[in-house]
Amino acid sequence: MPSKSVLTCAELLMDKKLYIAFAESATGGRLSAEFSLVPHCGQTLKGGIACYDAKIKQDILGVSKELIDKYTPESAEVTKDLAEKLGSFIPSDIQVAVTGLTMPGGSETPEKPVGTMFIHAIVNGEPIAVREVYKGSAEDIVLQTVERAAQLITDKLND
Repeated sequence: MPSKSVLTCAELLMDKKLYIAFAESATGGRLSAEFSLVPHCGQTLKGGIACYDAKIKQDILGVSKELIDKYTPESAEVTKDLAEKLGSFIPSDIQVAVTGLTMPGGSETPEKPVGTMFIHAIVNGEPIAVREVYKGSAEDIVLQTVERAAQLITDKLND
């Protein structure tokens, strides 16, 4: 069963007749999976692309190697580019991209520790970007990111 935040967000999307799509790196498809568990999700969920590897970000979604090399695959800049490019692959009203560090072995630094997650959403053409640092296991970090993304979209739609 999806969380209350995901249910609330999906129901709001359905009420407003809006479609959503995801480009997911660190969450590995979990956002898409959570939204797919909502009853009647086909009324709002268009789909998602799991682009965990930097090469997939480049080859499938068209993020430039230069952008990845300059900012790292787990960065606000790459996340923004993923969200901006997603709509041309999956037509939707809302595009959400996520990158980040759920465990050691990526581009972590003291300024960008494990637990740092980037969410970039484009809601009816308006961008929203957040950077959060979560604690816990990799799964805890992913679930907290799913919650934050759902809340971010809900808040924007209720503005």
